Amino acid sequence: MASSIKIRKSDEVVDVVPLGDVRLRMFDAAVPWRVFRWYRKQRHFSGSYWSATMGAPVGYESRLEYANLLLADFDPGVDWILSQPFLVEGEDRGRSRRHIPDYLIARADQSVCVVDVKPADMLIMPKVRDSLSWSRRVFEAHGWEYRVQSEPDPVLLSNVQFLAGYRRGFQFVDAEVAAALVELRTPMTFGAAARAVVPITGGDRFARSLVLHLLWRQHLRTDLTRLLSKTSTLEPT
Repeated sequence: MASSIKIRKSDEVVDVVPLGDVRLRMFDAAVPWRVFRWYRKQRHFSGSYWSATMGAPVGYESRLEYANLLLADFDPGVDWILSQPFLVEGEDRGRSRRHIPDYLIARADQSVCVVDVKPADMLIMPKVRDSLSWSRRVFEAHGWEYRVQSEPDPVLLSNVQFLAGYRRGFQFVDAEVAAALVELRTPMTFGAAARAVVPITGGDRFARSLVLHLLWRQHLRTDLTRLLSKTSTLEPT
């Protein structure tokens, strides 16, 4: 039996599509397959994160999913993110299988990536490896990339989580962003960059926030595998 996926459009509407016929546009009105719930003393760390990529909240079901969602939102090559995007069903050597991936990602280059997030210590478990292997075969046969992501570099995650506090573009003035990019055309330290844009923003605190926003949008770059500080060297992209 060929694999198929179920795409939820609402509580009452679910589209069932053979995987070979699936196109990204079918997810335009899709909602997560599972409802993200929050309640006291729950075992899982579920939540909702406002994604700059989507301009809307995206759900997660664990701290590890949140970490990988944050990095996807920071990736300038990512155009679109859907959590718990669909249920895939099929047969594997006479055995029925079903699986809900953690994320479906579309990139600016038109490629599509299905993402499962698993702790690294679970990847050695035969049952987990077997399930992920089936998922990889199914999605790669359809021409989609398939990734299993685990714990990211802790320093990188810490830096990106800090920069995410400055991700909301509507909090910044477009003219000030453009002027800052002109001012920061050469490499300099973070501290020097913040001082350089003070005349644009009219204050030290706003200047620092603007530089951090430019780092989030990756108009500026630095080595984020090292803790960000006022001595970090920033370069225009």
